[in-house]
Amino acid sequence: MTTPDLLTVGEALVSLRSAGPLAAGGALTTHLAGAESNVAVGVARLGHRAAWVGRVSTDEFGEFTLRQLRAEGVGVDGVTRDPDRPTGLMFLEQRTADVTRVQYHRAGSAGSALRVDDLRAPLAAGARMLHLTGITPALSDTAREAIRWAAEAAVAAGIPVCLDVNHRVRLWSRDSAREVLAPLAGHASTVIASADELDLVGDPGADESAVVAELFRRGVDTVLVKLGSEGARAHTPAGVEHVGALAVTAVDTVGAGDAFTAGYLSGWFDGLDLTGRLRRAATLGAFAVSSRGDCEGLPRRAELSLLDGHEAGSVLR
Repeated sequence: MTTPDLLTVGEALVSLRSAGPLAAGGALTTHLAGAESNVAVGVARLGHRAAWVGRVSTDEFGEFTLRQLRAEGVGVDGVTRDPDRPTGLMFLEQRTADVTRVQYHRAGSAGSALRVDDLRAPLAAGARMLHLTGITPALSDTAREAIRWAAEAAVAAGIPVCLDVNHRVRLWSRDSAREVLAPLAGHASTVIASADELDLVGDPGADESAVVAELFRRGVDTVLVKLGSEGARAHTPAGVEHVGALAVTAVDTVGAGDAFTAGYLSGWFDGLDLTGRLRRAATLGAFAVSSRGDCEGLPRRAELSLLDGHEAGSVLR
């Protein structure tokens, strides 16, 4: 594969989904999951070159993971195969129409054993952007060191870094996350966080403007604040810009933040201005929440206009 536009690093999971309570039994459907792989798929569907790197088990779920990524056009040449550890699993149950519960079975997984040596060759091959999240460094000491090394190596090679905070309360505490993510953010050119995650890359208790100002002083040039149904705010040294969310019928919010990130990065690769990047990010977020699955509903480039001026129940003939 030629040098990718986007290189992502993380753990790809297999998601097993149930339409009802898991305790009641019933059919499970199998899906690819994982924040970084979701972003890679979203970017690849829009015609960009994307690559994902991590450790993948040699079990059947590991084969499924690689097959799904290859089918989406995501490069996996740099993946390390691990015969000694299983694939991490995520179970989702639609408990009610408004509540989805998630259970993880990822302790000791292949992906959690990520280490620096797994990343040397992929980073040496280069990329236009390296995308990292706050999930992977929470998985293990070796994964934490690998992500820190990747950020430093990218900066040294002139590759900009995008960091999505993506705090997972089941993986680590806010204090533990802040200890790792605040220094990591100093290597990023773009930082993405929900409003309640911002203090994890700044001083505890600081308000949004104070955290943003601190990140600017440390070399970050864009801070994106995800606001859910209210859209998103983008901070740059030139000022603040807001984009509203598209009005769609939300059926599944899993993966919405990853879709937003994929849309923003796609706009960056296409050379769009900040407004254009935010609009594309909002569009992909709308596709994500209005379709089921982590990344299955993300659009191809020719579909980006499908939601323009749409009405509920629209049928395109």
